[in-house]
Amino acid sequence: MSNHSVQTVNTSGDKYKVILAAIAIVAGIAAFYVLAGQSSWVRVIALLAGLVVAVGLVSVSQVGRDFVEFAKEAVRETKKVVWPTRKEAGQITAVVFGFVLIMAIFLWGTDKFLEFMLYDVILGWKK
Repeated sequence: MSNHSVQTVNTSGDKYKVILAAIAIVAGIAAFYVLAGQSSWVRVIALLAGLVVAVGLVSVSQVGRDFVEFAKEAVRETKKVVWPTRKEAGQITAVVFGFVLIMAIFLWGTDKFLEFMLYDVILGWKK
């Protein structure tokens, strides 16, 4: 992962680009609902146009470039993950099911013991 500290938008130009991108998204969504009488294709195109404009604005800002770099780094780190084989996954699953079964029996036994102690021994209520 990256050792970069969290940064806010630094330049006023970048701030305006991000604000305009947010406005473009809101405008695309608003156009989708305003054009309710139009065909679905026109509405979807209006929504996508707002999203494309927003992505274009953010991609030319420092925030967008940092996000793309972060995404690339995340993909590189994900490729380093070593996944278990099918056999190992099956063995791990069997261990988990076995543990759950043992805990279920233990908790059932504890419940029955406490029930016996409370109702039969302490209170003297026989079932």
